[in-house]
Amino acid sequence: MAFEDKFRLSCHAVILRQGPHEAEVLLLKATYGTLSWGLPGGALEPAETIHQALIRECHEELGFTVNISCLTGVYYHSAYNSQAFLFKCEMNEFDEIKLSDEHSEYEFMPISSLSVVQRTRVVDCIEFNGIVISRKF
Repeated sequence: MAFEDKFRLSCHAVILRQGPHEAEVLLLKATYGTLSWGLPGGALEPAETIHQALIRECHEELGFTVNISCLTGVYYHSAYNSQAFLFKCEMNEFDEIKLSDEHSEYEFMPISSLSVVQRTRVVDCIEFNGIVISRKF
């Protein structure tokens, strides 16, 4: 990789709750690009640590500060030439989600309904055994 090449880094929160039949994960629907559903989080800004970026992004997108439990995985996405850091996070029971303009909806979705990539990353988080996983997609 040359000095001037671009490489992206992002951080994302896996926030779980128990649904009626299985665990569910918090997803946000974007108001930009392909209008897709994704985990809270986003790109690092210059001079930010991965923890600072996650806290900032989640506060911007959700309207509150998440509680970070641990880093569970790092995932390379060839389509974006990027590395995504996934963290297991929690929200307090009194936290109220207030979406930014970047997202139109939020929903706790069953893990079985996720795409293969999203499901793999969330299951890795759920099954975290103290060793950070690394995968390529």
